[in-house]
Amino acid sequence: MKIAFIGLGNMGGPMALNLKKAGHDVSGFDLSEAARAKFAADGLTIAASADATLEGAEVVISMLPASQHVESLYLGETGLLAKIAPGTLVIDSSTIAAASSRKVAQAGAARGIAVIDAPVSGGTGGAIAGTLTFMVGGTQADLERARPLLEKMGANIFHAGDAGAGQTAKICNNMLLGILMIGTSEALALGVANGLDPKVLSEIMRRSSGGNWALEKYNPMPGVMETAPASKGYAGGFGTDLMLKDLGLAQETAAAVKAATPLGGLARNLYAAHSLAGHGALDFSSVLKSLQKP
Repeated sequence: MKIAFIGLGNMGGPMALNLKKAGHDVSGFDLSEAARAKFAADGLTIAASADATLEGAEVVISMLPASQHVESLYLGETGLLAKIAPGTLVIDSSTIAAASSRKVAQAGAARGIAVIDAPVSGGTGGAIAGTLTFMVGGTQADLERARPLLEKMGANIFHAGDAGAGQTAKICNNMLLGILMIGTSEALALGVANGLDPKVLSEIMRRSSGGNWALEKYNPMPGVMETAPASKGYAGGFGTDLMLKDLGLAQETAAAVKAATPLGGLARNLYAAHSLAGHGALDFSSVLKSLQKP
């Protein structure tokens, strides 16, 4: 298939490459010159602009940082929905507000364009390996159209419900992830402060009742897990400011239905303080820095 892929960051770039490796004709674009150069060097065809990726495209996929970026890309007189051919499928894998996803889906439907929200979980490792989890909002029929492509980028595909439901599921997941990373970091910092080897403690907890994804795949303590961002100076991965954005979305979602999320609120405040301390661009597991004994 001819695919337009917009947003070639730490997640989007590897996803686009997996589609290319699967034999699809992928035209990519990113506002970042560094991202364009990196993935051009990896063999991806880079277009001159987001509009230029649309030529002949049967499917448009986007992976952008926040709601305002998605709405700006698709909506309005100069947005892509005004230029995409009717019958095209749009898959937005950004993590944004459910209301924004519904707005884009409704605008697409008015022009005969199918839009699904399909945010992902699995981190940069999952994006590279093609083992992501997709949480999809939209009609079952549109999901089935997207499934052959999603299967080239992920190992798990869930239909969460109508437009916006994928975003709600993702926000719930990331709120839990943010809480788990703080708890894991607290436990490791406490053990190390009392003289324990972080590798030994991590393995003990991983195989005990404290086991969780952070211990299995994404250890926040440097030197424990070679592939984790913590062992690479907290570079790459999922930025603190992106986690802060998602936790903010979780609080907005909770406020809308008067749901109690006390740990989610506390987690957001801790990541906000961590960002204000100058760590916003580091991977979110760097929150351990704010919990370690000096």
